[in-house]
Amino acid sequence: MVPTAPPAPPAAGDNTLGRGTAAPGGDDAALAGLRRYGGTVHDEPIDPFAGDPADPSNELADLDESEGETGNDPLTPAEREDVLEDLADLEIYQALLTPVGVRGLVIECEDCHEPHYFDWDLLRGNLRHLLDSGRPRVHEPAYDPDPDHYVTWEYARGYADGVHDTLTENGE
Repeated sequence: MVPTAPPAPPAAGDNTLGRGTAAPGGDDAALAGLRRYGGTVHDEPIDPFAGDPADPSNELADLDESEGETGNDPLTPAEREDVLEDLADLEIYQALLTPVGVRGLVIECEDCHEPHYFDWDLLRGNLRHLLDSGRPRVHEPAYDPDPDHYVTWEYARGYADGVHDTLTENGE
């Protein structure tokens, strides 16, 4: 058997996928060939429960509808201001505490009464999500965090106040 060379990569502007198959948007015969070999290419994963009446996510849709009836209101101006202040404080806490080995904050969850450990970026993302949507993100406890690397909001606030007071006293 004579070895054959692999197909050449498509030239710039060529709309084939190799082996003479047109890319999506190409001719109908090539698209029919793609469908025959398993369908079209998707950018996102395909929902394995699509069209299944026992889809577990159906319950989430029911929850979303019932929350709309109970009045999931957007943040009030005062709540929004509080979240913005938390974001500003978070920047200060991260700048002061990261150099001493603190990776984030621990928060006692009001729902499950468990401590939740958040690194700086995750907590910042959660606060921004709250600003955008008016609702906190669904959460679950971190996997095996080292509590020695997390502090409470109160500790971070006290640390920042102490640094501020020290700098003010030394600056006078």
